[in-house]
Amino acid sequence: MPDFGVDEAGKGPVLGSMFAAAVAGDPGDLPDGVADSKRLAPGRRETLDEAIRESMRVGVAEVSVERIDDPETDMNELGVAAQVDALGQVASDGLAGYVDAADVDEARFGARVAAAVDADVDVTAEHGADDEYDLVAAASVVAKVARDAHVDALADEYGEVGSGYPSDPTTRDFLEQYVREHGELPGCARASWQTSEDALAAAEQSALGDF
Repeated sequence: MPDFGVDEAGKGPVLGSMFAAAVAGDPGDLPDGVADSKRLAPGRRETLDEAIRESMRVGVAEVSVERIDDPETDMNELGVAAQVDALGQVASDGLAGYVDAADVDEARFGARVAAAVDADVDVTAEHGADDEYDLVAAASVVAKVARDAHVDALADEYGEVGSGYPSDPTTRDFLEQYVREHGELPGCARASWQTSEDALAAAEQSALGDF
């Protein structure tokens, strides 16, 4: 029986931080209905998050926009770092569990996480682990709720920002309008993302058209 599960949320958005969560304990103590967060409505995720935190050990890690934009790193390294940070908050020697692989090479990802955690743990990384293991599904719920709360805070600061994903028209409209009005990207934008570069280019083209 696994002792922990780890997953992340917010790897792909153009706005805001990425989050990782680790959930440790007896899977039998998890609340009923835990599933991959993508399969759950927001209200259900929040209810489960509260119940998971009451019955299990939980660790949450945030990777800021500044770290994501750092040219000295990449999303694979940050995925490892985030999961290591979250798992390190709940891990102890002798534990074993599953993490959702944020790398094409599952074994490599798992080995990197295990080597960096400050505890002797057995880590198995798999793609789609949040669909296979309840503890990883629970971690996906906690990470997604943390990410959603972060996006809500961005909306409080900037107005309607959408989901933060490049595919979201509301997010793209927000970026383009912000750049037109301020001449630069908002602090919550991942400047290294193509969507941000497109918003800057669109504003520059629009300005040239005014002459």
